[in-house]
Amino acid sequence: MLSGFSKSVNQRWEEPITKTKSFSISKQVVWEAYGRVKANQGAAGVDGQSIKDFEVDLKDNLYKIWNRMSSGSYFPPPVRTVDIPKRDGRSRRLGIPAVSDRVAQMVVKMYLEPEVEPIFHPDSYGYISGRSALDAVGVVRKRCWWYNWVIDLDIKGFFDNIDHELMMHAVRKHTASKWMLLYIERWLKSPAQLEDGSLIEREKGTPQGGVISPLLANIFLHHAFDEWMRVNHPSTPFARYADDIIVHCRTEAQARVMLRVIERRLARCKLQLHPEKTKIVYCKDAKRPGSYEHESFNFLGYSFRPRGCKGRSYFVGFTPAVSKSAIKAMSAVIRGWKLHLWSSSSLEDIARRINPVVRGWLNYYGKYYRSAMRPILRQLQYALVRWAMRKYKRLKGHWRKATHWLGRIARRESRLIASWEFGFRPSAGQ
Repeated sequence: MLSGFSKSVNQRWEEPITKTKSFSISKQVVWEAYGRVKANQGAAGVDGQSIKDFEVDLKDNLYKIWNRMSSGSYFPPPVRTVDIPKRDGRSRRLGIPAVSDRVAQMVVKMYLEPEVEPIFHPDSYGYISGRSALDAVGVVRKRCWWYNWVIDLDIKGFFDNIDHELMMHAVRKHTASKWMLLYIERWLKSPAQLEDGSLIEREKGTPQGGVISPLLANIFLHHAFDEWMRVNHPSTPFARYADDIIVHCRTEAQARVMLRVIERRLARCKLQLHPEKTKIVYCKDAKRPGSYEHESFNFLGYSFRPRGCKGRSYFVGFTPAVSKSAIKAMSAVIRGWKLHLWSSSSLEDIARRINPVVRGWLNYYGKYYRSAMRPILRQLQYALVRWAMRKYKRLKGHWRKATHWLGRIARRESRLIASWEFGFRPSAGQ
């Protein structure tokens, strides 16, 4: 891959680090950082340069990043912003750094992350190696059996409202590296470029979409929330995934007190709870009588609420299942595929294209209360039946016949379509 680069560039890249550089940064780390950025893909930044464009002169581009970072002269370009529609009709502003800037951010992340990850609270699950969203869902599920009340915390515009001075104060607790502190501060202050090309100076916040942003968010909330809870309220368990936080309480009175003190704590850290989305929830089940204003909450794509469960007998439990909003999002993806128009594709072609997505849904949302996934799997099955009726003349207009045809294939090749692997196969009764 590197044979096409000039000899002079190779010589510059391979020369040892000299004492003339202000900071000692490994060239190998810069290479590894680029590999991680490439694996994550992503859109072009303000310069319009894609990863493919960046690779045209890869070695020289990486050398420039290393050289500038090592000399203290690296200044990040503005962050391109894109407004992403939210389910409530509003929009979320996503920041897209340039490819070169993503590499630079990854360099700092690779140096800083190993220093801070070991000190993160065991119930912080977001963007930490060895922990996952499903781990967080699982621990919340168990604690809802033991604790009758939950505080569902929603921090209003968290990423957009992080105070820069407090952020830098938190980072300095974990590193004295002058070059990392220098560049983190520059990234925090880097302006945002809107879609019309205008620039907005950033006085607070860190852009969602930045490589370094999730790590900075974890560092900030580790000190603003996790450590404060550990020291001041050690008997009150919580689970946090980035800025999604669930706090468990034994009584309604305790939940109300905890909500007030958490609100005051976050206010001191210049953060505000969303007044409409933050709520106290009663974990109602067969052994918990009565009712309350809120008896359900959503967490990481799962909806926790009372629902029928099967053990030795049927009972009502407070359990998680895929949320309505997640179902709606998956349904939109299936409609967007327009499978009935893929008449030039074979069933094997379709499987190769959709299986990674469908298997991902089932592995995540099918972990708990898998039967709640049936509407999505049924919709997928209907789409496949429509495809078969359009592709084969003998099946045209014959829904039952097309369903039986797919059913025979499913029995013979049960691993062909991801939903078939999970036991949802075509039948005439669908």
